[in-house]
Amino acid sequence: MVDLRRRRRPERRVARYAWPAALTAAGLAWYGADSLRHRCESGHGYDLRGELDVRSEAFMRAAEALTGAPVSYGSEVELLINGDQIFPRYLGAIREARETVCLLTYVYWRGDIAHEVADALRDRARAGVECNVLIDAVGGMKLEREVLERMSDAGVRVSRFRPVKPYAVKRVRNRTHRKILVADGRVGFTGGVGIAEEWTGDAQDPDHWRDTHVRVTEPVVRSVFGAFAENWLEATGEVLAGPGYLPQLEREDGDGGGPMMVVRSSAGVGDSNVEALYYLAIAAARESLDLTAAYFVPRPSFIEALQDAAERGVRVRVLVLVPGSNTDKPPVWIAGRASYDELVAAGVEVYEYTPTMLHAKTMTVDGCWPAVGSANFDNRSFQLNDEATLCVSSVEFARRLSEQFERDLDVSERIEPARWADRGRSRRASEAAMKVARREL
Repeated sequence: MVDLRRRRRPERRVARYAWPAALTAAGLAWYGADSLRHRCESGHGYDLRGELDVRSEAFMRAAEALTGAPVSYGSEVELLINGDQIFPRYLGAIREARETVCLLTYVYWRGDIAHEVADALRDRARAGVECNVLIDAVGGMKLEREVLERMSDAGVRVSRFRPVKPYAVKRVRNRTHRKILVADGRVGFTGGVGIAEEWTGDAQDPDHWRDTHVRVTEPVVRSVFGAFAENWLEATGEVLAGPGYLPQLEREDGDGGGPMMVVRSSAGVGDSNVEALYYLAIAAARESLDLTAAYFVPRPSFIEALQDAAERGVRVRVLVLVPGSNTDKPPVWIAGRASYDELVAAGVEVYEYTPTMLHAKTMTVDGCWPAVGSANFDNRSFQLNDEATLCVSSVEFARRLSEQFERDLDVSERIEPARWADRGRSRRASEAAMKVARREL
């Protein structure tokens, strides 16, 4: 007699591994096809047809048409450098709120500042202010449960953005990288700062990071709020409306700090709004372009855009973080260095910031058009994350940002062409290897 159970065992063993193998193969096929698409589409950028001057209203109209971000007039903007300037204004806005507070962050980690922000929100919630806090589920993994519960118990409405779930594995890499605070719909903040001990102080040592943030007042705050409301809607299903969030704005016709716009972007097919905006600004540059990028891993089309700017006489200066203990993501730095050869050869000046971790994301074009936001100069910010960037047409604000850029250069090391060409084979090999992973960095 034949034992049928024994005959079935090999079949069961095959079936046990068939589904995982099929899913793995499907996943690799999808990723390979998407990677091929990305490589094919990333080889070229934009051609600017016609003349465009960043000093002109025509440039703002072009940026508005390209990104869909409305131009606002009558707002004031304040440049904030490092935690010693940022957090007093940040906490002050929360404590002075009378109706609503909306806070969105990628990073909410640990330290005294994490508790201070939570306590300020708790106190306003107890006073009857409607407080909404949205934290990216990946970026906020280090947040202490006790801090979270303290806010929730006081009535602060806290939600996580895109929690990691088995049925949504594909979107795990698509995060909200925006840093937004809006109080009463009248005062707003955005930039690069996270809520953690690393961002406190004045970049005085490797334990305290260098970053840039901005504080704005109405009416551009409505666009800052829009960046929050978009992510809040996805996370909670709620549309936030009413005068507490969207008050009647009073200074629509004033000059204020110059025409402004908040460009926000999200992952999708094709170029994102922030990516398109940066292409436009680089292509329109005539005299100077100063770029500060915490994570600088340009794809080929952006390398070409920077090269073209330098070759037509624009002084292009790029400030990035330095390797070593000051770098929180070494693979990103290594992949970024793979682009130095082409940039330096074209006359682009590349500098590495030495004192501490550089986390700022800014750009100034022709001394009159500055941008400050959450977007890095890499594929993750341009293609995968939700980002927000404030752009201002203002010689005065550009001057303030340029002064800080010069101070940063004073403590940075320039990549000299001759010295760079003599780097070792091991460095070249590591750069080439990480360049392959540029899409995810």
